[in-house]
Amino acid sequence: MRIIDENTLEDLALGAAVLGTGGGGDPYIGKLMARQAIRDYGPVEMYTLDELADDDLIVPTAMMGAPTVMLEKMPNGDDIINAFESVGKYIGKPIKATMSIEAGGLNSVVPIYVAARKRIPLVDCDGMGRAFPEIQMVTHTLFGISATPMAMSDERGNTVLMETINNNWTETFARSITVNMGAMAMIALYAATVGQLKQAAIPGTMSYAMDIGKVIQKARVQEDDPVNTVREAVGGYLVFKGKIGDVQRRTEGGFAKGDAFIDGIDAYSGQKLQLSFQNEHLAVRIDGEYRVTVPDLIALLDVDTGEPITTESMRYGFRVAVIAFPSNEKWRTPEGIALVGPRYFGYDVDFVPVEERFG
Repeated sequence: MRIIDENTLEDLALGAAVLGTGGGGDPYIGKLMARQAIRDYGPVEMYTLDELADDDLIVPTAMMGAPTVMLEKMPNGDDIINAFESVGKYIGKPIKATMSIEAGGLNSVVPIYVAARKRIPLVDCDGMGRAFPEIQMVTHTLFGISATPMAMSDERGNTVLMETINNNWTETFARSITVNMGAMAMIALYAATVGQLKQAAIPGTMSYAMDIGKVIQKARVQEDDPVNTVREAVGGYLVFKGKIGDVQRRTEGGFAKGDAFIDGIDAYSGQKLQLSFQNEHLAVRIDGEYRVTVPDLIALLDVDTGEPITTESMRYGFRVAVIAFPSNEKWRTPEGIALVGPRYFGYDVDFVPVEERFG
């Protein structure tokens, strides 16, 4: 068991922003929510799956929608609590703890807010090991765990509870409702027992994020190369360094979609990189050739600080480094590739592990 207080929260949010591959929502906003909840209700206990009983019920909590919207449309806190409690009432069984469904900036810390307010533990695992844009894109789906009952709530107090025949239909209906809620909703879903999660979840994700964040913070104090520090911490590869020349971004169907175009600097001078995203960074093309794709992780970092840059905060003139690192082995199965591979997102290329291209 580990304790999440204000100090460890900083590390977790920073590390999760790296794992979030540009998505999961602005970590700053989520961190403010979680920090205030910790101040008001006390630190959060974080348990591993092995420290809980197999029949304990766990319900993840998260934000759904276009991250760009959150720059202007803030959650009020009660919305995520409403969603969480609605699932518990529907199931009719006490919820032992909450967890992160994805290792994204905001979505890594929203469950901490819930855990603090409800005075329940957080579980040290998630359903992605990174962030993905659609509801069905979790390891729970690979192991037959239903996304529903799913509750969605907005800042006005509206709450929707749904049951669907499969997780793809959950995504279809939930995306429409999210748009009607203003392109952002707070959600609770994928209720599962600890016994199920021992097979389906990705363990240790929150601890991993905390460790990455701690390494980055230490590198800043010691004035080490921040980009190389992050690369080493995640066992990744430096793909590119450059200056953002253009960002073409649009909010479409509840997603933030688009491309960033980066002109190479230093050893990459004369080369051009195209970074495609749908809430998260999905594919890298250098001079028109695919070099990295989902499900492997793509992180965009500030060259000078190593700070992860989210899809909504990318701007012209930023000097950035692109690093890539391997996804969890569950995503590299045929079933995982079918669910989250490049062809699902419309890219005409087969998945090639990042270590085969850059190792």
